[in-house]
Amino acid sequence: MTTQRYQAVTKILVSAAIVVGSYVGGAAPASADPNPPSPSLNPFSALSCSWCRETALAGSPALKAEIDRGIQEGLSAWLPGLPSPTH
Repeated sequence: MTTQRYQAVTKILVSAAIVVGSYVGGAAPASADPNPPSPSLNPFSALSCSWCRETALAGSPALKAEIDRGIQEGLSAWLPGLPSPTH
């Protein structure tokens, strides 16, 4: 065999070893939670904000104004790598 064929065979074998290794090493074992939470529990109970406080009643114009203000602030936020927003 020529040198080029040895190099080609070597590249193929190394590529195959990488593919097989990624399948074997990358496979994560699957398991189910043996004690699933009951449907009556709030799935978002772990999410909380210690400094947040509710300032407006649900459905009130003040709440809508707060939501609109938050959306406007989010849309006008500057992100690194992007041009600054126009006002």
